Amino acid sequence: MKRILLALSLGASLVSSLTAAPVVLKADRLIDPVAGQVLTGQAVSIDNGRIVEMGAAAAVVQHAGTGAKVIDLGACTLLPGLIDCHVHTHHSEVYMNRMEAIPLTLMMARSAGRLKRMLDRGFTTVRDAGGADWGTKTAVETGLIPGPRLFISCRSIGPTGGHNDRNRRTDIAGPPCLCCNGMVFIRAIADGPDAVRKAAREQMRQGADQVKLMVSGGVASPHDPLESIQFSKEEISAAVEEAHAFGRYVLTHAYTPEAITRAVDCGVRTIEHGNMVDAPTARLMAKKGVYMIPNLVTYDAMKRRAKELGMPDVMLEKNDEVLKHGYRELELCRKFGVKMAYGSDLLGALEDEQTGEFAIRGEVMPAIDVIRSATLIGAEVVRQEGKLGTIAPGAFADLLVVDGDPLKNLGLFKDGGPHLSAIMKAGKIHKNAL
Repeated sequence: MKRILLALSLGASLVSSLTAAPVVLKADRLIDPVAGQVLTGQAVSIDNGRIVEMGAAAAVVQHAGTGAKVIDLGACTLLPGLIDCHVHTHHSEVYMNRMEAIPLTLMMARSAGRLKRMLDRGFTTVRDAGGADWGTKTAVETGLIPGPRLFISCRSIGPTGGHNDRNRRTDIAGPPCLCCNGMVFIRAIADGPDAVRKAAREQMRQGADQVKLMVSGGVASPHDPLESIQFSKEEISAAVEEAHAFGRYVLTHAYTPEAITRAVDCGVRTIEHGNMVDAPTARLMAKKGVYMIPNLVTYDAMKRRAKELGMPDVMLEKNDEVLKHGYRELELCRKFGVKMAYGSDLLGALEDEQTGEFAIRGEVMPAIDVIRSATLIGAEVVRQEGKLGTIAPGAFADLLVVDGDPLKNLGLFKDGGPHLSAIMKAGKIHKNAL
């Protein structure tokens, strides 16, 4: 009975604290990604959506003053909100060709649910790697729909016949308008440096935080082999030049060493997937300071579930090819010092495996490095160092309260977040199960 009353009291305190200032969270255990360990006897003070102070509990409580609302989290663990650097909020079908029958109205309705569920899993920030637009981002920022902080790419850009091109071989007319075809809305086709330059400029005009290019073949596309290299150096360089001029950067879909090397040489900032990377290419990425965002969980999930969700055999065969390289990718990037951010890249109904990447990486990486990939390194990728992915003065109060110690059990993030006792974004409680 005492525990029940305590839980009810804590819940009431958290709810009432939404408008109180400041709030102090006392944590017996706090994961500090910078220190790389669990700190004990800590407290965090929060005011106006940001962290004011983090340190020894007694000192933080004293500095907060008598007007502060102090909440004791008991034996739970406090850590920063998670960051997924490769999601597709609008890709609601595993077999992507089905998106051409999805109008914008239905696509956005599905996206709203996907965004809320991402936040439910503890991802307080996501980088959409193609599809989400400024309207989606604004809907989240203004509170119309619940969801993580969004960093958007708008329409991804690819060449004719490449990973972005979903036109049937029997299609001879131009693509339909983007308002009645979800596939057209989320992807753009451009050929030649001038067309790529214009397409990049258009995405940034539409509010893109980064520009997405397809520079190699892919799994979930019908006509292009994995080893194909898509976009010339001149085309990639045109997009990179425009992004830099606008204060943005380019991320690239790439699997093979040849495609990755071409992209890195042209000045891209992040490589998405990268399963087939070899030692010389990993060394080059480390030298240039290029980030890798592996998405091993998506290939694992597609192997187990994608056929029943409509993905044809030709795509599943390509999936098997990239899947077998996944663990070596992690090992090579670790060996040569390539920074890896957390990414999931799950399409359609596979989205419920978003936290599965933790367990996969945990097989070859220390738990603290896996958590860093979803906090500190993710913050670097979205260029929000010191503001996201950390518990420090001045950072946004994006915080998770976990029932247990994730450094001892990464499985605590699984299954939609049943072990997440509380989720806070910008100092506001999204979930409270204390």
